[in-house]
Amino acid sequence: MDTNAPTGGQPDIAVTTAPAAETVARLRATFNTGRTKPVAWRKQQLKALRNLLTEHEDVFVQALQADLGKSATESRMTETGFLVREIDHTLRHLDRWLRPKRASVPLSLVPAHAWTVREPLGVVLVIAPWNYPLNLALAPVIGALAAGNAVVLKPSEVAPATSAVLARWLPRVLDPQAVAVVEGGVPETTALLEQRFDHIFYTGNGAVGRIVMTAAARHLTPVTLELGGKSPAVVEPGADLATAARRIALGKFMNAGQTCVAPDYVLAIGEAGAELEAHLTQAVREMYGTDPARSNDYGRIVNERHFDRLAGLLNDGRTVVGGDTDRDTRYIAPTVLADVDPDSPVMRDEIFGPILPIVRVPDLDAAIAFITGRDKPLALYAFTASRRSKRRLTAETSSGGLAFGVSLLQLSVLDLPFGGVGESGMGHYHGSYSLDTFSHLKAVLEKPLKPDTLGVATPPYTPLKDRILRRIA
Repeated sequence: MDTNAPTGGQPDIAVTTAPAAETVARLRATFNTGRTKPVAWRKQQLKALRNLLTEHEDVFVQALQADLGKSATESRMTETGFLVREIDHTLRHLDRWLRPKRASVPLSLVPAHAWTVREPLGVVLVIAPWNYPLNLALAPVIGALAAGNAVVLKPSEVAPATSAVLARWLPRVLDPQAVAVVEGGVPETTALLEQRFDHIFYTGNGAVGRIVMTAAARHLTPVTLELGGKSPAVVEPGADLATAARRIALGKFMNAGQTCVAPDYVLAIGEAGAELEAHLTQAVREMYGTDPARSNDYGRIVNERHFDRLAGLLNDGRTVVGGDTDRDTRYIAPTVLADVDPDSPVMRDEIFGPILPIVRVPDLDAAIAFITGRDKPLALYAFTASRRSKRRLTAETSSGGLAFGVSLLQLSVLDLPFGGVGESGMGHYHGSYSLDTFSHLKAVLEKPLKPDTLGVATPPYTPLKDRILRRIA
């Protein structure tokens, strides 16, 4: 691992070990000076972060390999490269996003002008997960810095190599008086949640999301919760099932299935199920070979606890492909299960691993009923040639995102919001939506003192004033 400071970075700075209250107070003092508000400061932070990701990409790739067994190509595609594209998109459009936006005024206030301005919230806390420990840590930070905030980042201790890299490098390239990285586990996170922040952004599971929201309520702090859920993939007869299988398999088995928007299960309509089994088997072999354990492109389960949980789900159906495991290397093969009981354990909670159950349903009505009878998912995927089916799925289901013909790729469209609904989360980000999340949209009204046109609205109210007010109010 590279231990030399990036060219042009800050001098070597120790990892933040100060108590949570001291760290937050220091950042709040910085914010109160106005240091983070100039657009030039925001752009400088984003450019410095971009330089770190491009010039020292290998440092992050090595950490991701250590934590999750990710290949260099996958890490560049889904982590470092994704973040660079997010930064470039933000830098390209930031001036336009920050322009005041005019609003019309009613006739009763003329002459007057109204507009909205974005202002930073203050000090925000970003709590990151372990499955994409770089992407999901820094993507919210990009938005928070672009909005002019000071930021406390809490990386996931479950991905210790990536956490250590973030803690080592960010204070060197970003403003250390406005950005802090706090490593640790539950005690450190608990101490942070006791502090007053101006926004908390949490990515993870619903159980911890409730803890975060409870802590935030004590300070009336707004929260963004990026959670998960069982995201279905609906497959209808008549679709190109070979292509559908490849795209489902890519979305499911990338990062060994440890992706919040991965297809969690397949709803195969009618006769699509049997043919889909063969195509999914072929797709797995095309991507990872006959022995995925030997593939350089297939990852590993993050730790033994998650391995044991997933291994316990492998008998909840007939194994179509996969099923092999090795606890010593935390390997679970890309696995497809058929003949799955909708009430079996594998169908109760989000799988978050490389196991894909297929549930057969007779028609689209049954598929929609299956989806709407459960918690709203973070994503819904559909592979169908029917425009009517697409319209029905759009109108009759609710999910954080909806994609036809692909899985995962809705995240690559930076002008689309990413976020959940119901149990899958609240709030959204990416692109301009990150500025919405990390800014306050302040309403401004200006009315000249002359001419004074408000006389008609002031007492005493005469019959004439009443008639006028009825027309213009």
